[in-house]
Amino acid sequence: MPPASDPATLAWASAAVRRFAAATNLLVAARRFRIVGGDPRDAAALRHLLTALGAREAEQADQHQPSDLVDQLWCLGTPDESTPAVEQAADRPRGTTLVVIDAGRHLPAVDEDAFGPVAPARPGVLAVPMLSDDVFLVSTGRDPEDDPAADARLRWARRSMPVARSVAAELRDGGLLRGTRIGVAMFLEPKTAVLSLLLRDAGAEVVVYAHADETDDAVADALRSAGLTVFASSTATLAEQKQLALAMLDTAPHILLDDGSHVIRLAHQERPDLLPTMLGAAEETTSGLRPLRVLAARGELGIPVIAVNDARTKTFFDNRYGTGQSTVFAVLDLVDGLASGTHRVVSGGAAVVAGFGHVGEGVALVLTALGFRVTVAETDPVRALQARFAGYTVAPLVEAVRDADLVMSATGVSDTIDLDVLRACADGAVLAVAGGVDQEIAIDDALAAGARRRDVGPKAERFVFPGADGGPIVLDDGGCINITAAEGNPVEIMDLSFAVQLGAVRMLLERGDELERAVVPIDPAVDDVTARTALAAFGSPAVPPVRLPEQPADREPDVRTHRFGDPA
Repeated sequence: MPPASDPATLAWASAAVRRFAAATNLLVAARRFRIVGGDPRDAAALRHLLTALGAREAEQADQHQPSDLVDQLWCLGTPDESTPAVEQAADRPRGTTLVVIDAGRHLPAVDEDAFGPVAPARPGVLAVPMLSDDVFLVSTGRDPEDDPAADARLRWARRSMPVARSVAAELRDGGLLRGTRIGVAMFLEPKTAVLSLLLRDAGAEVVVYAHADETDDAVADALRSAGLTVFASSTATLAEQKQLALAMLDTAPHILLDDGSHVIRLAHQERPDLLPTMLGAAEETTSGLRPLRVLAARGELGIPVIAVNDARTKTFFDNRYGTGQSTVFAVLDLVDGLASGTHRVVSGGAAVVAGFGHVGEGVALVLTALGFRVTVAETDPVRALQARFAGYTVAPLVEAVRDADLVMSATGVSDTIDLDVLRACADGAVLAVAGGVDQEIAIDDALAAGARRRDVGPKAERFVFPGADGGPIVLDDGGCINITAAEGNPVEIMDLSFAVQLGAVRMLLERGDELERAVVPIDPAVDDVTARTALAAFGSPAVPPVRLPEQPADREPDVRTHRFGDPA
């Protein structure tokens, strides 16, 4: 953290960045920013945080260089300083989005009336058509409106997903999807809705299912209004959810796109007669691939499943940058809603990350950027060594949590935060899950051991064990926090993941009949195409691939060493 920053300044910078992310659902990493005006100490704290999260500051002299156009203009000073900076930054090629953030700490830093009429682009975001169709205003001094309307959120997501749009356009132009029914079983929010509509527009018939705790009813209704069949309700009971999932399967989809492999496994358990008619499926998550690999090892997997999660353009970005940002921000947003004195979490406090896979790396990175002292608990010795090399303290989980203010599980494995760990946590420590399986925090075991649950705020419960006066606070019943308490991963991140999903669809359409009934790696060409399209969208030209000289087909490679002279 900047040496001159006081806790109040760090807390302000953290809140400002989180409010920007909550309003826009945009990524901080990989974006170019400028800071205009304000107290130099505030600007230094904000600059440090943005760069620690992976953003890059653009020099003012470079504003008209296409490779260095600013994506985010953070205004901290007065409207007199901000107005000319906004007008200069708005002079840009069409289609390159500029978000102007009013981050005035005490007074507004941007005069919204200076740019003509504004219009809502999505809750918390204003469009400025007089400047450009690609310029938007956000204020970190007010919370986004609680507006359930979905159409604006879908439009916002669609404009921010150029990679998925490009891949879907190729599918449409090739006519590959005509006559194909695709079942989408994912967290039902604006980005997934855009994926479903892109598939529909490319020629597929699309049916959608989502679990109750992963359903945005307004988004579900928007898809129904667009003509899609949706099997989802946020109020469905467990039994009703199963019937909705079976009803989706009974439409006989040729391809399933799943998140957690729940519907893929349900098809094997309850609708095995459908499997011979299917081309296959694609699975989005690490936790979803684990049981599918077990089924494949037993010879019980009846369809090919493309391992979307293992694509480099998914795992390196979605798991690390997307989940890291969205889960940590969601946790701290919930903590901000708790009464003072309820919890231990403070800027500069101690945090523990359980697991140091790609998700754990991302969570640790974001916590460190926000000023936390991070300890990693990892049972895999190689990953634990990675954490040590990355600069983190490494310790067994049950020991690490004793003095921790915040504990985040990032394993996707049940009982990671087991009963012994829960008992070891300090009173007021906050626990949350960045993974994605039930009972990652062993809540059932805690209740069986006599723990009592006490509401302490929105989506927050204190667990008090017999003989204790206090205990740790578990957020949102141990659910995957960026899904249960936020809008999921940032749009640009899901753009990459869904482009890979579309690449998996192409693989199944072109080669599904030839693929082994197993968990199938994604074609490396999908990664290359996705990354090159994304580089262009981010304003960076891709380096052409190096062409290696081809070995003549009739000549075997020389396996001898010539280092010590002619082997002959």
